[in-house]
Amino acid sequence: MFKQSVVRAFGAINNTALPTTLAATARPAMRCFARPLSSTTMRSQNKDYDGKDPKIAATTQAPQGASGSQEGQFARTDESVQIEYPPDSEMPKQPIVQGRGGMHFKRTLASFSLENKVSMVTGGARGLGLVMGQGLVASGSDLAIVDLNKAEAEDQAGKLIEQFRKENPGIEQMPNITAHYADVANPDSVNEALAEVLAKHQQIDNLVTSAGFTENFDAISYPFDRMKKLWGVNVDGTYLFAIGVAKHLMERKAPGSIVMIGSMSGAIVNVPQPQAPYNAAKAAVRHLAASLAVEWAAHDIRVNCISPGYMLTALTRKILDENPQLRDQWTSLIPVGKMGVPEDLMGAVTFLLSDASKYVTGAELRVDGGYTVT
Repeated sequence: MFKQSVVRAFGAINNTALPTTLAATARPAMRCFARPLSSTTMRSQNKDYDGKDPKIAATTQAPQGASGSQEGQFARTDESVQIEYPPDSEMPKQPIVQGRGGMHFKRTLASFSLENKVSMVTGGARGLGLVMGQGLVASGSDLAIVDLNKAEAEDQAGKLIEQFRKENPGIEQMPNITAHYADVANPDSVNEALAEVLAKHQQIDNLVTSAGFTENFDAISYPFDRMKKLWGVNVDGTYLFAIGVAKHLMERKAPGSIVMIGSMSGAIVNVPQPQAPYNAAKAAVRHLAASLAVEWAAHDIRVNCISPGYMLTALTRKILDENPQLRDQWTSLIPVGKMGVPEDLMGAVTFLLSDASKYVTGAELRVDGGYTVT
């Protein structure tokens, strides 16, 4: 609030009349302020630091390297970390989750149910996609597993049905779980897969785009053809399936929900492993979800994104067995002190596909143990 004396003085100045001849031509006088140039001593030239004060050693006032060999190391990527995505023949299998889909008598909102829905999961034969698909089946949905490895998709579909029967003895109506092939980066293959799913299920209500992979190379050394493949699977595959399912929903004039699987890497830079193309791809997925949510809102099609943190899939376990130092550094940066497991995504994906989130669209749900908020 202005002081009264200041307000009165300002009013007196404004009420002072100027001579008529000057009123139209007078301009306020410009004041010139002279200010000496300032400079900052470079860290390497700072001669005031005697090398003894540990607090100064940890600031920019000290010369480069004054903090010792650890200076900045935990916030940098390490070019020596190189992890290539394994060929299909060497991929470890993701086990079916035990004891998650049986009958229970705990009260919960009916709006979380996916009864009478058909959900399609890309990359659904292993890893996060398989476990999320199992969660959807446990929540009442039929399931179409889409994967590059159709034989494994068929094997896992059979195991999901077997596990469901064990956990629901005496149930009369079993879920319809089917397996389908698709190269998600190929438009023709995507269209064929969509047609096949519709032939088996007659409708698609929900989509989870889980197909994706990461590799760790410093940007300069990363082979360009592999970078294009990574981008094709993670970004092009997500886009192609999303528009295919959205077109089907619009033709049916039916509501639907799409969940794109991004990553916390779309918002942060992982360390120590270098993975710039993957980080950029997941940032694209994250913003694609937001953009399509706005574009398709009038059609009652919701689009959201789940961004997992470090998850102990079968493949991640294999990588950490070979690189134990990564596990220690990763967990040291996670506030909850441990990595997640694929089952941690079951509730998140069910929420976003179900009517429990019917007013949620364009959102990003991070499931990362608090990694991105520190």
